[in-house]
Amino acid sequence: VQLQESGGGLVQPGGSLRLSCAASGRSTRNLSLGWFRRAPGKEREFVAGISTSGQVKNYADSVKGRFTISRDDANNTVVLQMNSLKFEDTAVYFCNAVHPRSKVALASWGQGTQVTVSS
Repeated sequence: VQLQESGGGLVQPGGSLRLSCAASGRSTRNLSLGWFRRAPGKEREFVAGISTSGQVKNYADSVKGRFTISRDDANNTVVLQMNSLKFEDTAVYFCNAVHPRSKVALASWGQGTQVTVSS
């Protein structure tokens, strides 16, 4: 599966952004999906994951209550709605297929989309 992220940009603290990830090469229907991010000078980290059914969602503690992951298998997309953005959310955001339990990424990484939170 190939993945293409979009929707990043520059936003003020407290603002919102909606990231989208389009998959190609195979259907997302039987894949657990996740969002990751890599902040400047840091390792890539897991942000949010969603099960194949869409019923189970997992979030990093740092984004709980602010970010929401959703999926649209009819359009082979996964979305990350980000609200109440903070300076520390600045990062390049990536999506990927993930192992349903370990959340380890399973496919090659796309280019990601840059999110910058700045006043």
